[in-house]
Amino acid sequence: MWWLLIVILFLIAMIIIGNRASQADWGGYSVNWIDGWVRLLCWHIHHMDKTEIPIPKTGSAIVVANHVSGLDPLLLVTASRRPLRFLIAREEYERPIIHWLFKAAGCIPVDRTGKPEQALRQALRALQAGEVLALFPHGKIHLDSDPPRRIKGGVVRLSIWAQTLIFPVRIDGVAGEGNVGLAPFIPSRVKLTISEAIQCEQEHLSTGLEVITLAIETPCR
Repeated sequence: MWWLLIVILFLIAMIIIGNRASQADWGGYSVNWIDGWVRLLCWHIHHMDKTEIPIPKTGSAIVVANHVSGLDPLLLVTASRRPLRFLIAREEYERPIIHWLFKAAGCIPVDRTGKPEQALRQALRALQAGEVLALFPHGKIHLDSDPPRRIKGGVVRLSIWAQTLIFPVRIDGVAGEGNVGLAPFIPSRVKLTISEAIQCEQEHLSTGLEVITLAIETPCR
């Protein structure tokens, strides 16, 4: 029975380590524990420094970033001391096995082929409730080597409607670029470049899009 004791001790250690590493309160024990292990993964496997997105301690905010792999959401979570409500494609949100996690983490599904405005309304309600949204305005994985792709204007509209700041983040150094499921397990040396927060105005909507595009598409040097 000694092996059973070893397994129990191992599980207890996993729980303790995950809880100690957690830095954001997602409102549930299991999600908080996963938050801790996500941070450990990014710090030790992807050599991400402990730079933080300067999100205010309270009130709404929007985090945007370029999208190069399935690792990207984990990197943004690690760079934030507050829970992030991600806008994700409905087909991803409804994936078996991990659907419960997306739901528990407050992800907002976007129906890209039907009525995406429903997700915008839900996102606006979240901002009005003082929560932090996170999204990838290219809409899908987009590498620097890919043909230019316009970012979606919904992020600027949300900022204007909710009168909240946008925090642009540029992700570089991901070894698993272009991969979704494998990227978190391919060791990297990730660098996040956090630009100055943007306040969008109705009369300068196109300017807001240009500033965001420049911030998330300019490679780190």
